[in-house]
Amino acid sequence: MKNIGIDNDSELSPAVQEVLESFAASLPKPLNRRQVVVEALNSVAWLAVAVAMALLLPSDHGVSWHVALALVLAQAVMTQVRFEVGNGWGLATELSFMPMLLLLPAGFVPLAVLAGTLLGAAPRYACGAIHLKRTLLTPGDCWYAVGPALVVAMLAPGEPAAALLPVYALALLAQFVCDLTSSILQEWAGSGVRPNLAMELKLLGWICLIDLLLAPVGLAAGLAAADAPYAFLLALPIGALLHLFARERSARIKHAVELGRAYRGTTLLLSDVLEHDDEYTGNHSHGVVALALTVAQDLGMDSIEQRNVEFGALLHDVGKIAIPNEIINKPGPLDDEEWLVIKTHTVEGQRMLDQVGGVMQEIGQIVRSSHERWDGGGYPDGLAGEAIPRAARVVACCDAFNAMTTDRSYRRAMSNDEAIVELKVNAGTQFDPEVVQALIRVVDRDSPASSSTAAGLIEQGAGEQAR
Repeated sequence: MKNIGIDNDSELSPAVQEVLESFAASLPKPLNRRQVVVEALNSVAWLAVAVAMALLLPSDHGVSWHVALALVLAQAVMTQVRFEVGNGWGLATELSFMPMLLLLPAGFVPLAVLAGTLLGAAPRYACGAIHLKRTLLTPGDCWYAVGPALVVAMLAPGEPAAALLPVYALALLAQFVCDLTSSILQEWAGSGVRPNLAMELKLLGWICLIDLLLAPVGLAAGLAAADAPYAFLLALPIGALLHLFARERSARIKHAVELGRAYRGTTLLLSDVLEHDDEYTGNHSHGVVALALTVAQDLGMDSIEQRNVEFGALLHDVGKIAIPNEIINKPGPLDDEEWLVIKTHTVEGQRMLDQVGGVMQEIGQIVRSSHERWDGGGYPDGLAGEAIPRAARVVACCDAFNAMTTDRSYRRAMSNDEAIVELKVNAGTQFDPEVVQALIRVVDRDSPASSSTAAGLIEQGAGEQAR
């Protein structure tokens, strides 16, 4: 199981949104051939382990069949309490799993968990919300039950007791370890791509928190059921309350995903309008995006910063829509009066984006600052150094580089080497020195001599720092 959260009430980070959209789109689809093979082997391995545990693990207590059935049904009900957590769900199953762990013979717990999970998922498979072939994933999702069952079987095989709390805490730790390990291995084997461990830990964070907070309630219910067999049912109303919260969370996530799509759609629409108004400026903005994103990645910017760089690069000239075409398309240098008019395009761009609101207001500040200089000599606000938004510094540097390496009506394009010399000369005055170094690394790494990628970055051309 994995988890992911909302950064604030209305916005998801781009990385989070990508995970959510990819997961939602995959559910109704069948597994691919590699995934079928991997999950089938995973299921066979899990079943072999679970059956071996049922046959071999010691147990000093039994349970009536109707209590066992009630526990399985409780597990099925708790699987319906789903907190959307990225590439999976966080479930309230600790309210049923902990009583299972205490009341059932430990060796039979994994099989009981599987039975309850399949029973709970049946309606979703029946209505097509999840493709039937994805039942192969279910045993693999139950590895979390194996570790705790082993711990209890080996260290506390008798009747449940409050004195065994350290053992139960160790069992919970074993659950987290099994969950994380199986999640990473499943993803690695199923996709063939080595998972990002830091991201996996972040994704698992909420599910661990949910389990950690619900485990004491489930444990208390299990201990109470040692004397009154159905006392564990008293914990189930908490699951009903959590179900209401889960539905609200799902609605918020859906809203945030739709809002993210709307922001991207607005950006692309404005970019298309800009391109229709002035083909060179539109094409130039697309060219700056490719280079600026690569530079942002080289600088180690996070997904939100990269999103801001992307949108800022795409829209940094959007204010030129408000500038007369005779000035934009003038085949020579601008006079002083025309230059004053052209300078207003960053303020006009911010005004347009501020009207959209939300994330676009942040992008509007980047657009406004995309012609500021590191030494404070830029426009419109004369910002200097770190006061200039970092994304704007990246856009400004990439904008200038592409301007220098693009043919214009009044001058020929520079070579990459000549443009790099200009960047070095102006590092610390016009440009952020750190950004200049990153851009040089990108151009050197992706030069035509070493990679065809450079053609995609450089030939698209980038616009003009002076205009």
